[in-house]
Amino acid sequence: MLINCTAYQHGRKLADLPVERIGDYLARPDTFVWVALKDATPDELAVMKRTFDLHELAVEDANHGHQRPKVEEYNDGDDGSTSLFAVMHLIDEREGSLHIGEVHVFVGANYILSVRNDSPRDFAGVRARCEREPRMLAKGPGYVLYALMDAVVDRYFPHIEKLETEVEALEERIFTRGAARSNIRRLYRLKRKVTLLKHAVTPLMEAAGKLHSGRVPDVCSKSRHYFRDVFDHLVRINASLDGIRDTIATAIQVNLALVTVDQTEISKRLAAWAGIFAVATALAGIWGMNFKYMPELEWKYGYPLALATIAALGGFLYWQFRKAKWL
Repeated sequence: MLINCTAYQHGRKLADLPVERIGDYLARPDTFVWVALKDATPDELAVMKRTFDLHELAVEDANHGHQRPKVEEYNDGDDGSTSLFAVMHLIDEREGSLHIGEVHVFVGANYILSVRNDSPRDFAGVRARCEREPRMLAKGPGYVLYALMDAVVDRYFPHIEKLETEVEALEERIFTRGAARSNIRRLYRLKRKVTLLKHAVTPLMEAAGKLHSGRVPDVCSKSRHYFRDVFDHLVRINASLDGIRDTIATAIQVNLALVTVDQTEISKRLAAWAGIFAVATALAGIWGMNFKYMPELEWKYGYPLALATIAALGGFLYWQFRKAKWL
């Protein structure tokens, strides 16, 4: 579905246009066209491929979706120009879990095409921001790519803050008796969220590094310093995710250790009571054999003495186990 199709010249908006008139504006000097699509169909992408002369491999990736975050450069257009194809993950929270959408961005010398898939959050704010800064927008499609990438990265920060809050809350619950099973379940749920964010951040950090250092693609050369800012944000996010992941791993180990300690305490209690009853069982077994010539068998004080002996030995063992903190 077409969201926007706008032409800009020297950083200022010229007009909103239908797709059929895009070619008229691509030929103008210092002019570029910014097109935004949502959940584009193969037919819509085919039209954009013909209009902007997009590389067939990039279009194929956009059609298939489920791509790893990346930035690819193509320099075999019909006019010998260089173009970029960028993929970024859009992270949204739905019913307590993280959901992955994608934005595919095609960038050329006089156009930028963004295709948002499976995500409810739009980039209207990015377009408004760029239009408020015509001096920056005059840098061309490369600056728009930066603005889109910056918006995507900024949307990761709230997820990081929420993860940190959840981890802190779980750390306080670790030593709560009886909460081990629920803690493990929540820790593994958090670990899955961190892994999902890492899959979005780490490849994008590598891709952003190519846009500000070394041989920067021509379409981004005027905005290379802004991509360094995006790269710095991604480095911070990646470091935060590493810290959260280490904290979760430590919390899981501590939680499992506490479970083991609890199980050991239970085993010690059971062993102590088993020892006490073993003595009583042994004495009762000996005096219960009923041999005819067994000593004290017919003594009138034999039964009370046997009970007293069992009680005394049981009490002595109970005192020893209490002293050893087994009971």
